[in-house]
Amino acid sequence: MKIAQIAPLCERVPPRLYGGTERIVSYLTEELVRQGHDVTLFASGDSVTAADLVRCTDMALRLNPSVKDYLPYHVVMLDEVARRADDFDVLHFHIDMLQFPMLRGGLADRAVTTLHGRLDLPDMIPFYAAFPEVPLVSISQHQRAPMPQGLNWAGNVHHGLPADLLTFTPHPAGDYLAFLGRISPEKRPDRAIEIALAAGVPLKIAAKIDKVDQVYWETVIEPMVRANPSIDFIGEIAEHEKSEFLGNARALLFPIDWPEPFGLVMIEAMACGTPAIAFRAGSVPEVIDHSRSGFIVDTIVEATEAVAQAKSLSRAGVRAIFEERFATTRMAADYLAIYRALPGVRAKAPRLRYRNGEAARLHLVASASPA
Repeated sequence: MKIAQIAPLCERVPPRLYGGTERIVSYLTEELVRQGHDVTLFASGDSVTAADLVRCTDMALRLNPSVKDYLPYHVVMLDEVARRADDFDVLHFHIDMLQFPMLRGGLADRAVTTLHGRLDLPDMIPFYAAFPEVPLVSISQHQRAPMPQGLNWAGNVHHGLPADLLTFTPHPAGDYLAFLGRISPEKRPDRAIEIALAAGVPLKIAAKIDKVDQVYWETVIEPMVRANPSIDFIGEIAEHEKSEFLGNARALLFPIDWPEPFGLVMIEAMACGTPAIAFRAGSVPEVIDHSRSGFIVDTIVEATEAVAQAKSLSRAGVRAIFEERFATTRMAADYLAIYRALPGVRAKAPRLRYRNGEAARLHLVASASPA
């Protein structure tokens, strides 16, 4: 298949540091290429991929201090996608909603949009209700809950990671709890600190601080860190640092207080064999197998008890669940099934197979003919 992957331009694909959506776009793109598909990636110019890269900006917008507004760059990218649309069997969008009006022009039957963010905000409801024909993919069943009836759900695909991306650690070198993600009120690093202090286990926090959360950091989290020597704030870490950070932890703390659409860090920890202790919210019950790959809790007390119980879980068992449920091969298979079920793709497939086969045959005949 000829597949276009259209990524956000805020981060490169894959991101250098934080960036869940761009990371998933990268994993999916590389797996599709590995399987022999002809993939074109529309992304920032500093992206790294085996696919054909269409450079839509020089670099990730978040890393360019001169960029103040991301919208114009995404509109220009969509114009390029529209001009090349006939080159592809499938258009797979990962940029929320900007593309919806252009899909009404006949592209909806071979285009799909994965919704990576939260959908419980009031302004989302009338928007999606206005485009009921656009095929959508959710990343958890819980993510769909606030959405209006009658939408065109093409599927639900949990995220996946390459099996060899993170190193399985059967015997951790340290004994600490890990918090990985963003410093923000909905991620509840304050809860993580409370849990670690109550359990008497050191906590390492590897997290980015966005400008919008700077006040929360300065007024809530930083004072808690300064007041407790057992709490170590590391800052934002890169992909290659995750194996050591997560693999050597007793458990990952995921004490969220919002409808998290998926929670990629939970399966990153599982890939290392590290169980997750997660609050019951959003997609958590879909991702964690309670008492097998981690613990689903409702209170600080339950989370503290789970810290002690985490040592009893089989880390090999945690890793086995990751391989079974959250590998990129499964994710790619799920998306390919969705692509092939799109009405425009189903109608075009025989003609495309004939055209490509005929072109290959003519090429061989021409190569065999005498000059």
